[in-house]
Amino acid sequence: MAKPLSILFVTSEIYPFIKTSEFADLCYAHSLGVREIGHDIRAMMPKYGFISERKNRIHEINRLRDIPIPVGEDAHLATVKSSSINNPRVKVQAYITTNSNYLDVNKGIEHDNATGTLFGDNDERFIFYNRTVLETCLLLGWFPDIIHCVGWQTALIPAYIRTRYEQEFKKTKVVFSITDFDEQGVFPLKSLKKTGLTDDVLEKGKYKNKMNFTRLGMAYADRVSTLSPGYAAELSALKEFKENWSPLLNKKPLVGINHGIDLLQWNPKSDAAIRPKFSVDDPSGKSSVREALQKACGLEVNGAKAVVSFLGPLREDRGADAFIAAASDIAKLGAQVLIGFDLPTPLKKAAEALVKKHPRQVALRTPMDEEFLHLAVAGSTMLVKPSRHENSGQFQRIALAYGTIPVLTSVGGIAEGLTDVSADGSKGMAFLMKKADAAEITRAIKRALTLHASDTAWDALVQRAMQTPVGWSASAKLYDEFYRSLVKDVK
Repeated sequence: MAKPLSILFVTSEIYPFIKTSEFADLCYAHSLGVREIGHDIRAMMPKYGFISERKNRIHEINRLRDIPIPVGEDAHLATVKSSSINNPRVKVQAYITTNSNYLDVNKGIEHDNATGTLFGDNDERFIFYNRTVLETCLLLGWFPDIIHCVGWQTALIPAYIRTRYEQEFKKTKVVFSITDFDEQGVFPLKSLKKTGLTDDVLEKGKYKNKMNFTRLGMAYADRVSTLSPGYAAELSALKEFKENWSPLLNKKPLVGINHGIDLLQWNPKSDAAIRPKFSVDDPSGKSSVREALQKACGLEVNGAKAVVSFLGPLREDRGADAFIAAASDIAKLGAQVLIGFDLPTPLKKAAEALVKKHPRQVALRTPMDEEFLHLAVAGSTMLVKPSRHENSGQFQRIALAYGTIPVLTSVGGIAEGLTDVSADGSKGMAFLMKKADAAEITRAIKRALTLHASDTAWDALVQRAMQTPVGWSASAKLYDEFYRSLVKDVK
């Protein structure tokens, strides 16, 4: 049997500590999935102001108290604490960076959760966090085989390792994952000086007369990845990426690996948030769960009515504007509409206007707690993801496990492994759209509702959906191969 690897998985959010998007679920499934195949993986993230240390059983580590972390000309204290990420089979140790002025004071990751306002010191906050990751390794004397940095918020770590701590981490390979190429961590040029990196390094972090976190991550990581093959292919085909970003890869291809879900966290047979439970063998309880969802949202309670849901960031890149524009037509088709999100955006007013226009037909839920999210996924008839671009996503896979049929655009990695439902409903498990606009969404929903009118056809579709493999086992094999290929030359 091959020797287990030691891996530090660094992210800006991970369930159960925080979830502002399905990305947190992806990180959760990744950590537990890699641990389950035998590797010593540990996770690390910041503790933001609304995270309860008591509820999440976060406790101190004596060696990691009051660590001075330089940001620009000043030093700020970090205390790195410990907790764990669990499912009934495995446990992953988690390191949690705490700090009074950069992290605990802010109730949000990049934006204030209540207002949606972007924090003005995000450059310093994530410079600070990146440096605490390395200080944690140094103080613990733990230099893992792989440090996997996910998202622009972690992108300085490769640069620090390869230019300031090269000797200490000489056997460590560094992976940097692009989660959203439109969010690169862009700040004024003066932010570069706050990193403490040398001028020659900082040159690689300049792009379009701005500081760019993502460029530093790509320039110094041993491999750069995305969270799906489809998104990797999309990025690699972009003219701007080919000309201005691909050279940073040092002739190594951009890697894309799909992510499954944790079927212990998301399973209608055992989900504590829903009653009654149901399964692929007996899906009859789903209509009762739908009634519970309708009641919780103020919709007309009727388990036979289709509930069409949009759950996620209320942003144009996720097609929220197109869904809102289509919602009135969807309601006219006889379906109910649910819009659930966490952070407020300028689209919130348009969503609120829909509720006033279509009472008991359109519902709005914000914020969404974890229990409601499970209820919404389980009780909905369809989950609409009209994204204009998206790396991977998890909610469409989770929806399948609950017999909720995805309606989604074929972009990035969200439609990978899914096939379009045929005209007679005998094949496929999702309704695929070519673009994210109101007319296309309405057409797809109309097509789905036509099939929904036939209990036999829809029940067969639901069963196919629930039988679709969406768990982490396939991803586990691919990541095992990927991680091992990175370290084989230093073993």
